[in-house]
Amino acid sequence: MNKQSVSRQKIFQYAKENFDTTPQYLWEKYPNYAVFKHTHNQKWFGIIVDLPYTKLNLSHPSDPNGCIDLLVIKADPAAIPTLLNNDGYHPAYHMNKTHWISLRLDGTIPEDEIYYLLNESYQLTKK
Repeated sequence: MNKQSVSRQKIFQYAKENFDTTPQYLWEKYPNYAVFKHTHNQKWFGIIVDLPYTKLNLSHPSDPNGCIDLLVIKADPAAIPTLLNNDGYHPAYHMNKTHWISLRLDGTIPEDEIYYLLNESYQLTKK
């Protein structure tokens, strides 16, 4: 990748600094799935999951059994079809695909765009 990947740790730091929240790990079966919730209403505004590349019909250049981190966020339903036409975006993983979308954290999507969309998700789930 030409662009630098946004690590889950960078997302964690951003969420702490901007939303005063830390990830919660809710499932023993999926210890790397990190959920972000509003502190005042407990609504989710994001989740980071690690999935095998094969679940996205992708292949890892050096590890055929490797995993990729995805940030799943709420988005404007009118914007989702357009976003899905861009590399790095996928239908929401285990969420309502009309209102949620998955973003690859592999450097495909610029960091500032990821943070913009995370902010939007936070605002959409605020009430």
